[in-house]
Amino acid sequence: MPSRRRNRQYDLVVFGATGYTGKFTTEHIATHLPTDLKWAVAGRSQEKLSQVVAKCKSLNPDRRQPEIEVCNLDHAELDALARKTFILISTVGPFGKHGEYAFKACAENGTHYVDSTGEVPYVAKMIKKYEATAKASGAMMFPQNAVESVPSDLLTWSLASAIRSNLNAPVADVTVSLHKLDAAPSGGTVASAFGLLDHFTAKEIRASHVPFALSPVPNPNPRHRPRSLLSRLTGLVTVPTLGLQTSSIAGRTDTAIVERTWGLLQTIPRTKDQFYGPNFSYREYARPRNWFHGILLHYGLTLLMLIVITPPLKALARRFFHQPGEGPDAELAKKDEIEFRGVAEPDVEGPVRERAFSRCWYQGSMYYLSGLMVAQAASTILEEDLGLGGGVYTPACLGQAYIDRLDAAGFHFETKMVPA
Repeated sequence: MPSRRRNRQYDLVVFGATGYTGKFTTEHIATHLPTDLKWAVAGRSQEKLSQVVAKCKSLNPDRRQPEIEVCNLDHAELDALARKTFILISTVGPFGKHGEYAFKACAENGTHYVDSTGEVPYVAKMIKKYEATAKASGAMMFPQNAVESVPSDLLTWSLASAIRSNLNAPVADVTVSLHKLDAAPSGGTVASAFGLLDHFTAKEIRASHVPFALSPVPNPNPRHRPRSLLSRLTGLVTVPTLGLQTSSIAGRTDTAIVERTWGLLQTIPRTKDQFYGPNFSYREYARPRNWFHGILLHYGLTLLMLIVITPPLKALARRFFHQPGEGPDAELAKKDEIEFRGVAEPDVEGPVRERAFSRCWYQGSMYYLSGLMVAQAASTILEEDLGLGGGVYTPACLGQAYIDRLDAAGFHFETKMVPA
């Protein structure tokens, strides 16, 4: 263990370890992270935490087992917990309602932080309120570091790296496609989506999704790729190499993080050579089975937005989903599948003869995958010299070391150049 970890009681604490994603996070740590890790599980219930520890011991009895930290959503208690650990993983959602306590405590105490949120308005709020505090304390904060938005952010980073290495050029247009998704949402995911307007105003939500709103620097030359009236009405678009595409449920969420990465890479001294380029643009879609399915998906997202903003419809819809803390049956979820694909064009004069292609994929529970992602992010922070000071970062700021760890853990990546 590096000496820099020994000045605190724990290397790592999982806060929210008894929740649906939290349990998967602890299971991955128990089976994949170093056996001498000093770690703890934290939450409100001693009894439930004891069950988590028993599960970890059954999975790997020969490793150092986690301690138990009973901790409520209270500033004083979380402040004390943050001072005990080098890194805190938070899986306590909805983050708009519960997340700020842990984020604030870590930013103030120089404790590195990773979470599993997909709530862009929450991330925007935390950047505004606590980035200066994190910079002063040295805390590296990695929100939105799970299924939302690790795949899109890392694919974009990989595509830009391939173009830079093979063509010695910056990247222009990047398109990522949710190529395959076979999974059901947990109660926590539903609660986050349906509760967004309970914790943020419509103005805050809109502001957080304005192009490059989360970037630390503005983009003076954003590309706005035009779409035909028919494409806007149907949601359908055809992308070279990726084929027919439609609107994606995760598109706006992931775009905010990818665009923040664009800004961060040009402002961090150690990553300036990884900057995507001044004419960078990003868009994200989903692959439909056919044009009819694509139109249904497009208007299905419109219907979902109507449900979210209409209390009676929202109350009715909640009856058909898991409750917070619950999720799909663990055995059935092992058959889940997810795959993202992406293409990128180099920013060059004249005809483009080659483009970069990348994909990432995983088979198994999407919520185990989220647990895997936050756990491997923490492992990367523990084991690698990232060259980052305090601040609020994105998954791509963890670089190739993070991709390699994810790939070894079962979330696989492939990147190559293909003819244009």
